[in-house]
Amino acid sequence: MTRSRFEIRDGTIDRARGLRRDATPAEKKLWSILRGGRLDGHKFRRQQRLGPFIADFACQTARLVIEVDGDSHAQQIDYDARRTAFLAKEGYRVLRFTNRDVMDNLEGVGRAIALALAGGPSPHAAAPRGPLPLPQGERGL
Repeated sequence: MTRSRFEIRDGTIDRARGLRRDATPAEKKLWSILRGGRLDGHKFRRQQRLGPFIADFACQTARLVIEVDGDSHAQQIDYDARRTAFLAKEGYRVLRFTNRDVMDNLEGVGRAIALALAGGPSPHAAAPRGPLPLPQGERGL
C-alpha cells in the first residue's frame, strides 16, 4: 500500500483509522443508528479528519459534527473549545453528547441529531471559509 506524504508527515489518517478500529462502546452504539443513512438518509463518516482535528462523526452535507465525550473531556475543556471554534469557522455545527447520554438514552440522542439535521446545512455550507454570521438579535443593533 502506498502512503501519501501527508500520512507520513503527520499521521492523522493512521490515527483516525486506529480510532475507528478501537471505537468506544458509546461510539459503537451511536454508529449503529448513524451508519448507512439510517438517520433520515444522511450519510455520516466515523473519525473524520477535519483540518487538524478528527471528529467522532461528521455529516458533510448537513455540515454537522457529532462528538461523544468520555470522562477525559473534563480535563480538555480548552482543547474542545478551540476545536469547536475551528469547526464553527469552517461552517460546521457541533453536537456533544456524553457516553452516558448515548448508552442510557440512545433514542433521545437520535431525536436530537434528527432535529439538528432537519435544520439543514449551515448558512455557509457552499462557502465553508470564514466565520458564520451572528443571528439578527446578536449583532449589537
